[in-house]
Amino acid sequence: MSQITAADVKKLREMTGAGMMDCKKALTETQGDLDAAVDYLRKKGLAAASKKAGRVAAEGMVLAKSTGKAGVVLEVNAETDFVSKNEKFTGFVASLADIILDKRPADVDALKALPFDDEHTVEQALAQLIATIGENMNIRRFDCVEVGDGCVAAYVHGGGKIGVLVGFEGDIDAQLARGVAMHVAAANPQYVARDDVDEAAVERERAVLTERALASGKPEHIVEKIVSGQLNKFYSEVCLLEQAFVMDTDQSVGKAIGDAKVTAMVRYALGEGIEKKEEDFAAEVAAQLKG
Repeated sequence: MSQITAADVKKLREMTGAGMMDCKKALTETQGDLDAAVDYLRKKGLAAASKKAGRVAAEGMVLAKSTGKAGVVLEVNAETDFVSKNEKFTGFVASLADIILDKRPADVDALKALPFDDEHTVEQALAQLIATIGENMNIRRFDCVEVGDGCVAAYVHGGGKIGVLVGFEGDIDAQLARGVAMHVAAANPQYVARDDVDEAAVERERAVLTERALASGKPEHIVEKIVSGQLNKFYSEVCLLEQAFVMDTDQSVGKAIGDAKVTAMVRYALGEGIEKKEEDFAAEVAAQLKG
């Protein structure tokens, strides 16, 4: 077997865009044959994937799926919204949802290590998809919800822009449960009930409302009543059970679901929290001149 040199590894990386360790392994497996090593990486789905790894992926799709008493919501990102209409991409995301529901991995890294099919892990299948479609992609996150005696409702809005899971314990009509999931997508409640609201957030809101009431010249002895009323309004804006139900605004969500209990609520919005890189060419040129 010919000796594998750093120059060989570098050349293979430039040819395929694969990682250094993957290139070294490919060359070792193919006795230093560059062409065979390229084929080896392509078969493993590793060629051309890492060249795209630096590009920001903030599009893609969110998928929510329920099997009755269990559900999953996940986000897989890509660089452009065109990918969300690609059947290979949507099929990949749908397969991930089934794998997660079946295997219940602890996190994204554990998911990537699971078998995707008879020949590839999830990570390898993702690398192949990146190479095929030509965009950077990323399995960003997922959550599972499971109930004992009830149901999990799933809803996807905007072709994958928003995904929602809501878990219910107790007797609830499936159409009503789905309606609550649609409500979560539309109203974006931050908490299920007022007991879930972070105490620091409540005190911060109370301080703002109190200062505002005092500044308006209201007598101190009625400021507390004013603030109490306004805090109730605050709860009705941020808590699911106290929000006016979008399907019937004459009643709250809590009244609409009756004796059923909401045990979990997860809402994903595509790309939320991802900072899209903005090129600053002037700064880049200045940095190069300084160098």
